[in-house]
Amino acid sequence: MFTRILVPLDGSELAEKVLPFTCYLAEKFQATLVLFHVVEKDAPKEIHGQHHLRHVDEARIYLNKVAENPACAGITIVQDVHEVQEEGVAQTIRDHAEELKTDLIVLCAHGNGGLRDVFFGSIAQQVIREGRIPVVFIRPETIKVLPINPIRHILLPLDGSKSHEDSIPIAATLAEKFHAKINLLTVVPTIETSPVRAALISRVSPRAAKLSLDISAQQAEKYLAAISEDLSDDGIAVSWKVLRGDVLAGLTETISVENIDLVVIATHGHSAIDVTWEGSLTPRFLPNAQIPVILLRGN
Repeated sequence: MFTRILVPLDGSELAEKVLPFTCYLAEKFQATLVLFHVVEKDAPKEIHGQHHLRHVDEARIYLNKVAENPACAGITIVQDVHEVQEEGVAQTIRDHAEELKTDLIVLCAHGNGGLRDVFFGSIAQQVIREGRIPVVFIRPETIKVLPINPIRHILLPLDGSKSHEDSIPIAATLAEKFHAKINLLTVVPTIETSPVRAALISRVSPRAAKLSLDISAQQAEKYLAAISEDLSDDGIAVSWKVLRGDVLAGLTETISVENIDLVVIATHGHSAIDVTWEGSLTPRFLPNAQIPVILLRGN
């Protein structure tokens, strides 16, 4: 599934902290690692308190040095340096990810605002929202111990929509490669925690709204049971559960209780539950995520 992994690096030690996990993925999938640096136009002299690479030649020297990282020993590595013209860094990353035929992008979350700045800034926002290649978000401060802990438990949140199901093949492939268990999760809101649209209904008819949400929970159980059966038939260890309440609280609880190592999420922004993902997951969950998160756009 993953044959070429793109790693944009800005020259800082913070950005390089994604390398152990990235090389871990590359080793398992026997993928080529593409180290990529964008030489920005009118770039600042420093970034995160370190010298900012402002010239093509020094960027190439830097990538050569990064390629010698012990964590990436035995992995095929190629390097690419691009000088930004008018298209901007985000478009450059997106375009080169396609041109270089990469099928996964690993982005480091750093800066004063952490992942909030990265995701809502022009770079990651365009890479995700306008691109089709899955993106791994990693907060560098979460990489504290080497070697990387193996992936044994993968959380796969689903909301019942076809778009969210686009994440199933990726999660299944990862589970097979890492001999990991998939934890399926659906969180059905209560009246008190429902998104805006459901909340409007509850004000008109609370009893009808509660009944509708209760039925949704029952349907979610049947839905996850069916997906669990399909995955089990493919030889994948899987468990599932439906929680009621706040989506993010349910997600955080499951990560802690089930010792989750990786989260795989597809987004589309259509269903009521996914509105919660789009509107709250990014600014509230990702900045505090203690594990890598793979985010992809659902069809």
